[in-house]
Amino acid sequence: MATVQLKDVKKVYPFVSGEDKKKKKKKDEPEKKKVNLQITDEGVVAVQKFNLDIADKEFIVLVGPSGCGKSTTLRMVAGLEEISGGELYIDGKLMNDVAPKDRDIAMVFQNYALYPHMTVYENMAFSLKLRHAPKDEIDKKVREAAEILDITQYLDRKPKALSGGQRQRVAIGRAIVRDPKVMLMDEPLSNLDAKLRNEMRAEIIKLRNRINTTFIYVTHDQTEAMTLGDRIVIMRDGYIQQIGTPQEVFNHPANLFVAGFIGMPQMNFFDAQLTREGNKFFVELGGTKTELSEDKEERLLANDVQSQAVTLGVRPEHTNVGEAGVKATVDVSEMMGSSVHLHLNADGKDVIVIVPTIDLKDSFNRGDTVYFNFNGNVAHVFSKETEKNLEY
Repeated sequence: MATVQLKDVKKVYPFVSGEDKKKKKKKDEPEKKKVNLQITDEGVVAVQKFNLDIADKEFIVLVGPSGCGKSTTLRMVAGLEEISGGELYIDGKLMNDVAPKDRDIAMVFQNYALYPHMTVYENMAFSLKLRHAPKDEIDKKVREAAEILDITQYLDRKPKALSGGQRQRVAIGRAIVRDPKVMLMDEPLSNLDAKLRNEMRAEIIKLRNRINTTFIYVTHDQTEAMTLGDRIVIMRDGYIQQIGTPQEVFNHPANLFVAGFIGMPQMNFFDAQLTREGNKFFVELGGTKTELSEDKEERLLANDVQSQAVTLGVRPEHTNVGEAGVKATVDVSEMMGSSVHLHLNADGKDVIVIVPTIDLKDSFNRGDTVYFNFNGNVAHVFSKETEKNLEY
């Protein structure tokens, strides 16, 4: 159980010797980006200005696309990567130069990393044996962890005799027997099929309620992030884009990237006009004019936002099909059981609308003309220049 603080943490991978002259930029030459990473005179910058305070027993999820720096950040907390700049504190103690084994953390890897020649019991007991813990204490902790994870019946088996989900349970069990202050998990479910992923996600939720430790979890899967995290840290190109609860980042995305990354199907985006009339704000799209909700108008007024061209964002589940609104043509109608996902063409742009089957009066066929609209409380307006949400 511990608090974790990262203050202005930075990770730079230096150039390989001999490549420095080729890679270094000329004087006054702008900084380059390659594969989403910034290249400077120091080297390739993987993580930049990372600031985060994690409370005791909090479950934090780092999420973002491949190459955004989330796993690198986790490895710096673990001590597997050197911190190039900034400070890392665990329980108020500076950990920058502390060896991984002395940080009182445990890590669960994507590929399980089990010893193939050892039984499940021996794998789980290994770290305790290295600490020279008494045999009865080792046996007690291993069996308690096995019971929590429902793998008691597999203790005498070798990893090769287990399924992927069972191996992942063993890897988690090996971590929790150490009773670590901080549990680090690096995409632990990515090697599992969809059904097992759902099952293991539920197991991790149960686990965090049964063991008193702080979790830092890395994933590229937004479903895992939304269901597991107390708070989510959304990353892109080494920078934090937004920190908040799952509901906060869903309802109030800080910028265009967060809005498009969180939510499935992805948020619909439109080129629209934001019009200010006194203390009122309207968005104009396809000949329709919608007034924003009072709370949104208050935030826009507080920021002294003026009339301008904007990127309008509306989630598919917040978009309605009706008798009035923006004219569109049905391209594809996907029956999903509880809802129908309509792919519409509106002036050459693909728009997705989710229609609950309980509200469905007629079927939709390719080529049908429909009209879609939305309410002012679910419209998000983003700056064309900065891509930031104009409300914040």
